[in-house]
Amino acid sequence: MKVLIVGGGGREHAIAEAVSRSSRVDKIYCAPGNGGIAELAECVPITPMEFGKLTSFAKEKEIDLTIIGMDDPLVGGIVDAFETEGLRVFGPRKNAAILEGSKAFSKDLMKKYGIPTASYETFDDPKEACKYLETAKFPIVLKADGLALGKGVLICQDLEEALDGVRQIMEDKKFGDAGNHMVIEEFMTGREVSVLSFVDGKTYRLMSSAQDHKRAGDGDTGLNTGGMGNFSPSPFYTEDIDRFCRENIYSKTVEAMAKEGREFKGVIFFGLMLTDEGPKVLEYNARFGDPEAQVVLPRLKTDIIDVIDACIDGTLDDLDLEFADKAAVCVVLASEGYPVKYEKGKLIKGLDKFRGKEGYYCFHAGTKLTDEGIVTNGGRVLGITALGDTLSEARRRAYEATEWVDFDNKYMRHDIGKAIDEMEEKK
Repeated sequence: MKVLIVGGGGREHAIAEAVSRSSRVDKIYCAPGNGGIAELAECVPITPMEFGKLTSFAKEKEIDLTIIGMDDPLVGGIVDAFETEGLRVFGPRKNAAILEGSKAFSKDLMKKYGIPTASYETFDDPKEACKYLETAKFPIVLKADGLALGKGVLICQDLEEALDGVRQIMEDKKFGDAGNHMVIEEFMTGREVSVLSFVDGKTYRLMSSAQDHKRAGDGDTGLNTGGMGNFSPSPFYTEDIDRFCRENIYSKTVEAMAKEGREFKGVIFFGLMLTDEGPKVLEYNARFGDPEAQVVLPRLKTDIIDVIDACIDGTLDDLDLEFADKAAVCVVLASEGYPVKYEKGKLIKGLDKFRGKEGYYCFHAGTKLTDEGIVTNGGRVLGITALGDTLSEARRRAYEATEWVDFDNKYMRHDIGKAIDEMEEKK
C-alpha cells in the first residue's frame, strides 16, 4: 500500500520510521518532509495547509492512507477535506481537533464532565483579564486560547508580570490570533507527565508515559520551547496513578467528546500534572507529541498500520497494542538562540554514523537537503534517541550519540532525564 504523511518535523520522521517497518507498506510519501525523512520517503513540496493540493496529490498517486502529523492542519479541518474526497485519513476531524485547538473549549469540557484540572477563567477582553488579575493568587498561568507552537503559555510570578503577559497575548498578539481569547489558570505544582493514546471514537489504547523538558536551558531555565528532550517511560507514572487516570481522565475524555457529538479518532496526548491532590490535566493535544513520538514509536512492536486501521474503523477494542520492554531518551540538538533568533543553513556532519546502529535514532526536525549536503533549517534541528534496558542506560547512550554529529551553533541541554539519575542514587 501507499502511505502519505503530512508534516516535516521530528514527529513525522518518527512516524515515517514506524511506517517503514510495516510489511504492508510499499511506498511512503511525505509532504513536505525534510532531509532525514527523504531517506525513508519521497518528499513532496506541498505545505500542510494546502488541503486542495494534498487531496489532489493523494488521488493522483492513489494513496491508500494519509497520516496527519501536525496540529495546524488538523485544527484547520484537513481530515474533513480528505474524507469529503473519499480518501482514507488518520486524525481527528475539525470538530474533534478543537480539543487542542481551543484551550477554553477543553477547560469547559473538563469542568462539565468532572475531569480533574486546574481552576480557571476565560477572557475575551484584556481589561476584564487585568481586573481579574488584581485579586488573583500568584504565581498564575496565562494561556493563549489557540495554537501557538507549544509556546503560548506564560507563567507569571506577580501582578506586574501578569499584566504585561495580558498585553503580550491579547494586545500585541505575540502569538497571533491564538491570543484573541485567553485562559487564566491556577498554577499547579508537581511533576509533569505525558501519556499518548490511540483512540477510535469509543475505545482508547495507551502507548506509554513520557516526560518532556520544555525550557530552553539547563535546570529548567529560559524560555518555553517546543521541547528540548524527553524520556520514556516516566518512573513517576505509577500503577496507582495509571489506575486513577484511566477511571477519571482517559475514559471520561473519550466519552465526553462522543457525548458532545465530537467523536475523536486519532491520537490524544494527555499532558498531566502529578499534584499533591492527585493527577490533573494540564493540556490535551490532538496528535502525537513532539518529541514524545521520538521516544514512544521506536518501541512500538505492533504494526502501526494495523493500529491506525483499527482507529479509523472503530475496532481498536479487538487489537493488542505491544511495545518493546525498553526505555528511551531523546536529546534535542537545537540551533543556538532557539526559540528566539537563530541562523539556518549550517552543514550537519556525522549523520552517517547512525546507519546500522541498532537502538539509536537520529530524527530530523529542522533540516534541509541541499547540493552541499543536509543543513540546518530550523530551531530544533535533530532529535537524538537511544534505547536501553534501563532509563539510565538509554540516557547515557543518547548523550554519547549527541557527540557523533556536529554543526555550527549546535546547542543542547545537558540535563535531560537528570531525574532518572537522582532516582537511581536514592535506591
